[in-house]
Amino acid sequence: MSWLPSIVFIILWLAAMFATFIPVIPATLIIWGAALVHALLTGFQPLTWGFLLGLGVLAAMAMLVDNVAAAWGAKKFGGSSFAAWGALIGGLLGIFLGPLGFLIAPLLGAIIFEMLFARKNWLEAAKSGMGTLLGILGGIGAKLLIHLGMGVLVLIQIF
Repeated sequence: MSWLPSIVFIILWLAAMFATFIPVIPATLIIWGAALVHALLTGFQPLTWGFLLGLGVLAAMAMLVDNVAAAWGAKKFGGSSFAAWGALIGGLLGIFLGPLGFLIAPLLGAIIFEMLFARKNWLEAAKSGMGTLLGILGGIGAKLLIHLGMGVLVLIQIF
């Protein structure tokens, strides 16, 4: 057995684990792609199409958690649906604002949307914004655990 496919997977998986904290890098897709590369290099032994499909379901869960967490946090802290939409739009814009943009933009989006559309005062809007920030951090934690699980599942299969 050649070790090259396994080494390639491990390197890409570890890089993706670090990239989980950088929102512009699609860490989830890197992990799934690394498993696909391993399967291609080994003739789909031991990783099969069925296994890759299951891993794809985990990948979809990780991406869903990432996209919904900020909006959920805003709602949990008393934010209206406007806060959730502001957090979601702010999160999308935050991708283009650098490393801290993914934290600041959803927070500001939730606050601004609460003040403009839900007509809440600064303190109520700020509470929704803090919920947004906590949701983002919780989403990152959940995504990190899913990424860890994806990698461990692949490692169990290949070793």
